[in-house]
Amino acid sequence: MPEFSDEVDATHAAKRELRVTLLAHRRSLPAPARAAAAARVQAELTSLVGRLRPAWMTAYVPVGSEPGGSDLPAVLRAALPPEAELLLPVLRDDLDLDWASYTDPGSLRAAGRGLREPAGPRRGPDAVAEAALVIVPALAVDRRGIRLGRGGGSYDRALARVPADTLTVALLHDGELVEALPAQPHDRPVRAVITPTDGLRTLARATVV
Repeated sequence: MPEFSDEVDATHAAKRELRVTLLAHRRSLPAPARAAAAARVQAELTSLVGRLRPAWMTAYVPVGSEPGGSDLPAVLRAALPPEAELLLPVLRDDLDLDWASYTDPGSLRAAGRGLREPAGPRRGPDAVAEAALVIVPALAVDRRGIRLGRGGGSYDRALARVPADTLTVALLHDGELVEALPAQPHDRPVRAVITPTDGLRTLARATVV
């Protein structure tokens, strides 16, 4: 038991150090570089949406230095067929994610932690399981698909509800697709990433043991 505990502590510490480094790098990016990166990520993602034409997809509202730009939901809504559903996350008190429909910028409201969330009716945490395309935030992803988030576990819980054959895509800045990340059994891999320079890249599915 002590050896297992030490291993868990070491993994937590490694993740924490990586988060500090990656967030500092994101904050150091000049505003013009962030804007250019957001435009390229949006273009690649809207191209993917145009090819897939999902009837139901999820995304999120990027904040601060997150790739994709704060207007990402509006861009995606315009790229989707009129009858399609775009769901955005609503953070629950237990840090799990509920979901609600996005229609336009006026459907968003300010929430805790600097987030913006849809104000409409909640669809329940299991709504993500019905999406044909799931877009998630990440600080980094490795080539197995292992994703490093901000540490709350919200998206790991959400991704655990998503069928294995659903396309899950993390949005990254250049340099955030890495060879390997520390991982734990609860970490859920994604199937693809989008970066400004390389666009959409599919990844090997990982089994975390």
